[in-house]
Amino acid sequence: MSRTVDLALTATAPMIWGTSYLVTTNLLPDGYPLTVAALRALPAGLLLMLLTRSLPPVRWLGRLFVLGGLNFSVFWGALFIAAYRLPGGVAATLGAIQPLIVLYLSSLLLGTSLTARNLTAAVAGIGGVALLVLGPEAQLDWTGVLAALVGAVAMAMGSVLTRRWQPPVSALTFAGWQLTAGGVLLLPVALILEPALPPLTLANTAGFVWLGLVGAAFTYFVWFRGIARLGPTAITPLGFLSPLTAVVLGWLVLDQALSPLQILGALIVLSCVALGGSSGKPAQAPVTVKP
Repeated sequence: MSRTVDLALTATAPMIWGTSYLVTTNLLPDGYPLTVAALRALPAGLLLMLLTRSLPPVRWLGRLFVLGGLNFSVFWGALFIAAYRLPGGVAATLGAIQPLIVLYLSSLLLGTSLTARNLTAAVAGIGGVALLVLGPEAQLDWTGVLAALVGAVAMAMGSVLTRRWQPPVSALTFAGWQLTAGGVLLLPVALILEPALPPLTLANTAGFVWLGLVGAAFTYFVWFRGIARLGPTAITPLGFLSPLTAVVLGWLVLDQALSPLQILGALIVLSCVALGGSSGKPAQAPVTVKP
């Protein structure tokens, strides 16, 4: 399969993630962020494990809980805290620093080069996201700011370690293992800190199915597959497509207006995605460890 097809397939993941805000606010019960995160991760992971009929070896459990914790438990938990305490534009702009963190961690752990092309795409992408989503009413809550930064670091570290700790199994299997581990870590925290969910409506059920089956099982399969085939530095700029999708959906579905600055930000984001995605593969192959 060509590199262009790999990039296009991987790009579907952040585009689908961009629907999460619309689905969460319109279809899910309000006030259950950790429960929603657990129900998004654990059923999706168990479904993928059932489909692949593959259980992780005991000696791989430590790595899997680290990866599941970074990519899902910490990232999704921090993401929800930031979303509740910050305007969406501030949270998205802070999260957009993730490509810069990935570039540094990849050079440190994977031996990749810090190229001018990648650095330009990462820095300009932050500016594009800011123009796209950051409004004049944005206010800072330092707990929310810290949560957004922790989430960005967790996802960046998880992406790089997913490449470094690449087991000789399919991306579908690896995604199932990580989602299950992340869900197992989230579930007891959600049960302790949040009340029980109310009886679910048909709309609630549809929202959970979308976020779990499509927004977790499918997207993380193609995302981890992209990390394995192209490396984290090539696919991380695709993450800028998530806030772009959210803004476009707001315009199409919620009848929200687009300002000239937002249109400029969208063009910058698309340019940075193209620039970052055209970079070469990492110089060092993933460290494949037998399960």
